[in-house]
Amino acid sequence: MTSIRTTLMQGSALAAALLLPATMAHAQDATSETSAQQASEIVVTATKRNETLSDVPLAVSVVTGEDLQAMNAQSLSDYIVRLPGVVFNDYQPGISEVVIRGVSATTYHEQGQTTTGYYLNETPMSEPGFPIGIPDVDTFDLARVEVLRGPQGTLFGSSSLGGAVNYVVNTADPTRFDAAASGLIGETRNTHGDLNYAGKVMLNVPIIADTLAIRGVASQRYDAGYLDNFQSGVEGSNDLRTRALRGSVVFTPSASTTVTYLSAYQDTMLDDQTYLDVTNPYVRNLPRTEPQSTGFWLNSLKFEQDLGFASLTAFGSIVDKDNTTVFSYPYAYVTGVTTGDDAAYSLGQAEANIKYGEARLASNGDGPVSWLIGTSYMYSTKYSYDQIFQNGAEAYIDANPGSYGGVAGSVLAPGDRIYGYISDSETKDFGVFGEIGVELMDGLTLTVGGRYYANSYETTIVNQAGAVSGNTTDTGATVSESEDGFTPKVTLSMRPNDNFMAYMTYSRGYRIGGINPNAGLLATIPASYDSDTVDNYEAGVKMSLFDNKLFVDATVYSLDWTGIQARLFGPAPTYYSYVTNAGSANVAGVEFAATFQPIHYVSLSTSISYTDAKLTDFLPDTFAAGGGYPSGTRLPGSSEWSISNTVHFNLGDSETAPSLEFSHRYLSEAPTAFNMAYGRGDFNIVDVRATFAVFDKLSIMAFANNLFDEYGILNAPFADSFTPSGSIVRPRTVGLRFDWSL
Repeated sequence: MTSIRTTLMQGSALAAALLLPATMAHAQDATSETSAQQASEIVVTATKRNETLSDVPLAVSVVTGEDLQAMNAQSLSDYIVRLPGVVFNDYQPGISEVVIRGVSATTYHEQGQTTTGYYLNETPMSEPGFPIGIPDVDTFDLARVEVLRGPQGTLFGSSSLGGAVNYVVNTADPTRFDAAASGLIGETRNTHGDLNYAGKVMLNVPIIADTLAIRGVASQRYDAGYLDNFQSGVEGSNDLRTRALRGSVVFTPSASTTVTYLSAYQDTMLDDQTYLDVTNPYVRNLPRTEPQSTGFWLNSLKFEQDLGFASLTAFGSIVDKDNTTVFSYPYAYVTGVTTGDDAAYSLGQAEANIKYGEARLASNGDGPVSWLIGTSYMYSTKYSYDQIFQNGAEAYIDANPGSYGGVAGSVLAPGDRIYGYISDSETKDFGVFGEIGVELMDGLTLTVGGRYYANSYETTIVNQAGAVSGNTTDTGATVSESEDGFTPKVTLSMRPNDNFMAYMTYSRGYRIGGINPNAGLLATIPASYDSDTVDNYEAGVKMSLFDNKLFVDATVYSLDWTGIQARLFGPAPTYYSYVTNAGSANVAGVEFAATFQPIHYVSLSTSISYTDAKLTDFLPDTFAAGGGYPSGTRLPGSSEWSISNTVHFNLGDSETAPSLEFSHRYLSEAPTAFNMAYGRGDFNIVDVRATFAVFDKLSIMAFANNLFDEYGILNAPFADSFTPSGSIVRPRTVGLRFDWSL
């Protein structure tokens, strides 16, 4: 295993000499403004109001649109892993999960709601229950991405046990005409000559100067596949195409009133899954390819009014999500065929609809008392239909009636469907939230807040007749549950001057409970499970030093996770999965980050995270030795160390001067599941980028990602099975990117 000392020597020699940790983006232009000054000017909405990053008593990282462009980031995996306290369960495009502060019971997919909340311009994108899709918003024309570390239950509601990710896209600007375009071409190792490409455009048009404008964004990205599926005969099988359209209309009838309409659509099409036999590099070996498509379409309308004493914000949104996935099953099932087109395969189709409304009133001004009060309501529906097919199954059953009790193939395998499972659910979630801050004395502020929530959920399950279950008639159940609760938050912050802030926070996050996917099918399976909660205790400092050349953000924390929504399995012969509230865990850690610009032409950044995430109570599991996992067992995917370093050079004073950037990240080893000895991580990734301004408005970037072609294992939650079971870091990728803007 690579030691921490070796790690720092290998990939971060340039930055390790100073090892001045980082959180925000480094300076990208050779200007007189230092990194610390830039950080102090970034405006965020992490507290449901506009505040500069240095003023927010909260562990929050921000990646601006300029930063995303400078680091050649296209998707979450390119930038989210560089932030302190954050790892990425990069498994299946469109449904890979961000994990913050190690709060996760799996490196695959949570059976219930995600432990991290996802938002697009404050609109929630993560519905209760198993996620239909998780937004990985294309980075083009993003204003910024805010990552809030630690539970955010008070202001953001459910699905925020570890934290929240808020994408902020640019909306129409009535003050000016604007346009931009970006193009990319590149090559990845083992794609057999297939090229990566991307094309993206933006146009912003004022219709009425300073009053009404529209903005449109369109993009398409193609990432060539680097895995070879030999059994199905496809080289570079895992091609991925991502398309996106965004449009917005902004109307400002007066200086105090703004109305914004936003529509955002994105879909992905994966030709074959990205998991493989991790002991056999770049090789999949399945009877057929496993395509997957995901998509979301968001529409929102926001009204903002400055009332003088306070600001009113009200918005409503509708989000539609869909997912279609095919898996190849190497099981004999009915016909005994396990290879070729006649091998069994599953078809999963799911869709979700999230309707959300929120209204809040926040005080204005810099007086000794500040306050915010609001209410929210979510209505979510979700429908999924999972089927297993095996070609020839219906005819086989009819030809062998004695083996199936004389039951016709049209009953056990209609249209060669040998299994069918339908889930139809709805969830309602109501909340009232607020906080009040009082300046106890000059520079010392106490903020107290909380959210009352009440939710209800109802699900109907149908397990269709089929050869796999052996049922000759459909079985099922309808289950309804409800619960309510309160999530408090208390923060004491001290700011003696403009260059230093210290704070202490207690906060709570929660996930909505739900109905078990096989409720009513077996008496041994509980009908539902309750919410689980995380209580967070943290202290942090933010400070600027050396005449604003250095900005530091450091946090220590301890999280207590209780009533974990654990996925378990029932008895033989069905082994139906279910969720129950079992076990507890503690996560303690340190997040240390900063930016440093020692001289005019050089900036450095580093982030270091240490995470100790372990069970504190026995977690049962039917298939584990001893019937479960004892206290002290590490949580899946919880790497102890995560390190990211960047060194940026501006090679001149003019705007057209070239720049050079080196980036490194390290992730230490972590278990991929509670019962898996196989681990992920223990790898170093180095990227290099050089940017040249050809004309005043046009620049060219040459890049090499994963420069040393590291074979890094990102995930392997099923490493003990006989099928391909893990995902890896994308092999070395080189290319050129062209950017033009007015």
